[in-house]
Amino acid sequence: MAKLTGSAKPLIGITPSSLDKQSVLQQDYAEWVSRSGGVPLMLPYSGGTTEDAAQLAAVLDGLLLSGGADIDPIHFGEEPIQGLGNITPERDAAELALIREFVRLDKPVFGICRGIQVLNAALGGTLYQDIHSQCSPSPLKHSQKAVASYPTHHIAIEAGSRLATLAGGLGERVNSFHHQAVKEAAPGLLITARTADGIVEAVESPTHRFVLGVQWHPEKMEAGDRLSAALFGAFVDACAWSGEQAVQ
Repeated sequence: MAKLTGSAKPLIGITPSSLDKQSVLQQDYAEWVSRSGGVPLMLPYSGGTTEDAAQLAAVLDGLLLSGGADIDPIHFGEEPIQGLGNITPERDAAELALIREFVRLDKPVFGICRGIQVLNAALGGTLYQDIHSQCSPSPLKHSQKAVASYPTHHIAIEAGSRLATLAGGLGERVNSFHHQAVKEAAPGLLITARTADGIVEAVESPTHRFVLGVQWHPEKMEAGDRLSAALFGAFVDACAWSGEQAVQ
């Protein structure tokens, strides 16, 4: 599908949570995409084939991977452990296919919480199924009880990374709502932020236009949050560039 004009807003697909045969998307994701200049579109989970993913990737300018349930460890070569939570196989299948197609086409991908994890798994990395039982000792609280918009722990950001540029420095405080995390980064992805206890908080590709994942939830921050605005702004800008190329 051709874009109407080179000035059309980029069309960004957002993957929702899958609950009891219902697709559910927190409005925060769509609001941040819209606020940053994109048009959000929730993607249903039907089929999950490479053919479906290819057709969607041909139409969309970018892919936003939202938070949600755990990832089936079969996708990174492991059996389930006791600490594994609920999984959604249909979502896994659809997202894995979409990620691989978007990365193949060098179209922007932004992963949030579960999104960083499924991004890493799709490209050949591994995950901790449950950091509380698999990472010892783990002194930090990674599932905060504070309000969602409140940053509760510090992250150290790698110098020279895209994230460092967007953050405007090498340290930030972020919110935290997870019990899985990246273990070994996929080939082609760089770990660009960690917590004080070593948990991976960000990965990115240095060779693609925009392939970046964060473990925290920037969409839950207030509209004026500087880092959230920088992340969503850079993502949507990359999607706009992708759309302009499609018109030519």
